[in-house]
Amino acid sequence: MPLNEASLKKHLAGKFIGHSLHYYEETGSTNDEAFRLGARGAPEGTALIAERQSAGRGRMQRTWHSPPGANIYTSVILRPRFEPERAPQISLAAGVAVAETLDHYCPGKVFLKWPNDAQIGGKKVCGILTQMKTAAGAIDFVVVGIGVNVNWNLEKFPEDIRTMATSLSAETGREASRLELIILLYENLAKCYMELAQNGFAPLRKKWLERTAMIGKPVSVLFGNETVSGVAADLDEDGSLVIRTDGNKKVKVASGDATVKKG
Repeated sequence: MPLNEASLKKHLAGKFIGHSLHYYEETGSTNDEAFRLGARGAPEGTALIAERQSAGRGRMQRTWHSPPGANIYTSVILRPRFEPERAPQISLAAGVAVAETLDHYCPGKVFLKWPNDAQIGGKKVCGILTQMKTAAGAIDFVVVGIGVNVNWNLEKFPEDIRTMATSLSAETGREASRLELIILLYENLAKCYMELAQNGFAPLRKKWLERTAMIGKPVSVLFGNETVSGVAADLDEDGSLVIRTDGNKKVKVASGDATVKKG
């Protein structure tokens, strides 16, 4: 069954994520649209999905290339009842959900890169962008934006990302059902979010660490024009990356402040 509004609403009726669905043939950015809907009181679990984005965004104001009909561009509105300081854990929980979803297609080949990338063979196949709105010192809502390269032909990749990005079809040699993938993704995201809300970050931290190849590897963390280099030592209990620099000093890097590169 193709991915369209009717098929999505049929399969997502009554689900925690997708019970309220907004489908767009084209929009600027699903995250921007979700933020507007969240500010107007859209219920938790509201999902947005677009066939094409004209102004898709990644982290650090990077462009997220969004050709029509090939990939998944979705945003979900969540309203967690925990402290704003824990919000970065949602992005990491979403990463675990993405990895568990893509592992269905590429068993044992999907790895997470802090803070928000899923990779296959060292190349980015998915990016996650979370945005939060607070009110009176508490979280009002969080938007979780997820972009997955699904059936994008490598020959059509822009040259500037061709050596660092990949797609699911390029890695498996066959096209995947985007409808099946989005349904599975929403199920896994709901599961990981519920686990985070009910059991705290510890179980998801363990799962994240099991799905990363970063720990023990040299990394460079970019803060604006400043770079901190060292070895990725651990994922802290708050979701920060712990880096061991020269002199055996440990530095915590808060999610959302840095981009991590191989050293």
